[in-house]
Amino acid sequence: MNDAADAVTSGGATGRTVVITGASSGIGEAAALRLAERGATVVAVGRSPERTAAVAARLGTEPIIADFARLDDVERVARELNRLPRIDVLANNAGGVFGDPTKTVDGFEKMFQVNHLAPFLLTRLLLDKLAESRATVIQTSSSGARLTGKILRDDLQHERRFRPTVAYGTVKLENILFTTELHRRHGGDGIAAVAFHPGTVATSFGTQSESPLMRAITTNPLSRRLMGSAADGADQLVWFSSTRPGADWEPGRYYEKRRIATRVNPQVNDAELATWLWDESERLLGDRLP
Repeated sequence: MNDAADAVTSGGATGRTVVITGASSGIGEAAALRLAERGATVVAVGRSPERTAAVAARLGTEPIIADFARLDDVERVARELNRLPRIDVLANNAGGVFGDPTKTVDGFEKMFQVNHLAPFLLTRLLLDKLAESRATVIQTSSSGARLTGKILRDDLQHERRFRPTVAYGTVKLENILFTTELHRRHGGDGIAAVAFHPGTVATSFGTQSESPLMRAITTNPLSRRLMGSAADGADQLVWFSSTRPGADWEPGRYYEKRRIATRVNPQVNDAELATWLWDESERLLGDRLP
């Protein structure tokens, strides 16, 4: 058994290489620092050059700067990460809440691209490395998947009638379906996929939104006092990264509070829809995929 496997068997993270996107603040930053304290080598991927560099300096690793609203950035990140000797954990944690529908330079609705299509692309471009490393792939989802998510096959990006809360719930639902389909397709290759709801956390997440309501909720001092901390939200990400899939948790599932969620959107259980979403995501990405 190698050092990384020994560490996981004993419930630690020593010797593991963990890649966390959205690591420049909030849940990603909190998880990165805690895993580094536990002995992991943590690679921080973030949008802000200044904040990502500051976090990486504390981790003792080089920062990787990327804006997931640009798929060229995602491809560059994948090239850099494929140079690593191994990746034991890929935490697809980056995301954002935005207001009115906005097209990225790649022609996709921004919330759809940043939260679903970009991490899908990154994971696909790293598949060989992840399988070789017998990696864990983590998706930071949300209870919004259950509350407002609805995948429409004829309007995947909600372009006909865009509502920020519905679009956000939908991309978080897509995170879960991506997890189940990744497990179905590549669980036998050694990849352990899992998604989780971090809880209602007081981070800067909603401040990116162009929605006045979302900004008010996430910046109001009273509402923030009722939310958990970034460290609270990072708990499950750290747990998945430093424990054993198949022994401590079940791959291919969606978790809340370290337990398989029982209250979920009905579309979570639609295996045919998960397959369709994967195939449609590949179609949209076209020749960006090998």
